[in-house]
Amino acid sequence: MTQLLDHPLTGPCVWRGAELQADDSWIHTLEAPEIADIDSALSRARRKRCDFSNLKPQDFALPGFAQTLEGIADELENGRGFVLIRGLPVERYSEEDIEAACFGIGLNLGFPVRQNPRGDLLGKVMNVGDLSDPNTRVYETNAYLPYHTDPSDVFGLLCIRPAVSGGLSSIVSAGAVYNEILEKHRDLLGVYYRPFYYAHLGDELPGLSPIFSFNKGKLACRYLRQYIELGHNVMKVPLTPLEIEALNVFDTLTHKPGMRLDMMLKPGDLIIANNYAVLHSRTEFKDHADLAQRRKLLRLWLKMRNARSLAPVFPGRNGFGALEFDAL
Repeated sequence: MTQLLDHPLTGPCVWRGAELQADDSWIHTLEAPEIADIDSALSRARRKRCDFSNLKPQDFALPGFAQTLEGIADELENGRGFVLIRGLPVERYSEEDIEAACFGIGLNLGFPVRQNPRGDLLGKVMNVGDLSDPNTRVYETNAYLPYHTDPSDVFGLLCIRPAVSGGLSSIVSAGAVYNEILEKHRDLLGVYYRPFYYAHLGDELPGLSPIFSFNKGKLACRYLRQYIELGHNVMKVPLTPLEIEALNVFDTLTHKPGMRLDMMLKPGDLIIANNYAVLHSRTEFKDHADLAQRRKLLRLWLKMRNARSLAPVFPGRNGFGALEFDAL
């Protein structure tokens, strides 16, 4: 039977962006010894002469950074659900080193998972898509990206180059949204626990999942309205007026003043967040005409060792199959 949380969620996972704008405790600025640790790992990776995707955890050991990364993993699962790592010196790294550093940090947190049927382990978030093509993914354009969660325990976004203007990243606490629903739209609460059809790239048919699930003391959220609407269209099961109202309320609450935490990612910034606890978005942006100078981020999806237990009605999904490492 589905457990429904009928009282406000408490704890550090319930936060409002307005409260954190003047608080930098969610930012970890890399110190010189930690950067030296990453540099040493990159030197070992170069000597192996292999692509980043062939690296194993033992190939990118970060002994001086390990304790901090353990704390970050705990913060992702049991704290606010997100951390910004600042100061990776991407300006002096080659493209290969940047990819290896991003992937290597991920290896020290969890299992990297494939982001599409091609098996890509690092997604390149760039404005290279055609907005007139319905098959174009929004992250491949410069268009506004609505609040959503990715199909993995955790996502990471490493900024390499910013846009000419715009491209503001934004996150919202799923727990704070939930509490707003409880307080002001309690009559809709049960709708969010209903199974919705979600379309997923590469799957023959949409899968069922609720938007919210509560299991063993933790709330989990899964939301991407575009894929819900597409999933119901594919299955020829129209959304009911009540379901549409619930989706509209959800979207409105994510944009409620004070809810979101905005950040303009700088080169070398790596935002990491728990997809069950945090929704993320990005504003539209103006890009460079030169493709080589366009806004570029690397995206990482991780299956975490310490991930929360999910209810049977809220099936876990981590990309398109996790990698297996003997050392993990």
